[in-house]
Amino acid sequence: MANQADKKTTILSIKLLGLAVIMFVFAMWVMPPLYDALCEVLGINGRTTGDQYTVIDSQIDTSRIVKVQFVAQNNEKMPWEFSPNTSQVEVHPGASSLVTFFAKNTQDRYMVSQAIPSIVPSRAAQYFHKTECFCFNQQPLAAGTDADLPLQFIIDRDLPKDIHVITLSYTIFDVTEMAAKQNSVASSSK
Repeated sequence: MANQADKKTTILSIKLLGLAVIMFVFAMWVMPPLYDALCEVLGINGRTTGDQYTVIDSQIDTSRIVKVQFVAQNNEKMPWEFSPNTSQVEVHPGASSLVTFFAKNTQDRYMVSQAIPSIVPSRAAQYFHKTECFCFNQQPLAAGTDADLPLQFIIDRDLPKDIHVITLSYTIFDVTEMAAKQNSVASSSK
């Protein structure tokens, strides 16, 4: 009887281990492409490349106007004030535009932030080129200080004609501890 119970326990353990492996494989290799495909179909969570864009041809399409809306939000653990100084601009594709975002460290300690962008509709992300952006680097602020963070961008003239409004959203995160660890590693390797 004990031998039969041990056999059932072993079979159950093997099944549970197999299920855990299948769940791990699903989460690591199946879900990310599935998530990206779903976001593409639904037009949500457009990602920009995060790379600085170099202007090659500066012809401006004055026959079109695209409205660009700006949204700012804090990660739940980020206590700063963070907002766009301008909620929206109207631009001609091909023209360079400059806007700023306001950030204030409301804490009584030095902090470092990192902004992560997202674009809606997601298919517009490949046509939204940042030539200068505070999101390219971490943003340190001393206690109680504030800054206007620049964003310079160009909407590509090849933006599909049916896209008239683009929403660029930034979420800022507290990366103070991570920045401190990176600095200590860099200092110790010298």
